Amino acid sequence: MKRPLVSVVEDDQFFRDSMGRLMRSMGYAVESFPSAADFLASPRLAETDCLIADVHMPAMTGIELYKHLVDAERAIPTILVTAYPNDTDRARALNDGIICYLRKPVDERDLKRCLHEALASEETLKKIS
Repeated sequence: MKRPLVSVVEDDQFFRDSMGRLMRSMGYAVESFPSAADFLASPRLAETDCLIADVHMPAMTGIELYKHLVDAERAIPTILVTAYPNDTDRARALNDGIICYLRKPVDERDLKRCLHEALASEETLKKIS
């Protein structure tokens, strides 16, 4: 059985590498990207089962990346992470369909719960497509 692919889009290399190691330790296949543009240009985009993206990145934020994917009819279950959470962004993101909005440093239990929810959501999308 193929391991689910989690793509991590994060401009901070330390966090990106740490998240990649954590995803692999949880049994997921993982690809990491330093920017939304790199992810959008990647052939792995179509294979991604879950996207973890930083809210605050230069050029295109995690929220903008999610909206871009939805507008292009390529929605991917998405978890946003941020070092600067605020209730307004959180409420808007969750209302727009983001699976989870997590504060850095990310609590591993919260992340596992969010991944489970995101991958269950991905399975539902595949069944109705």
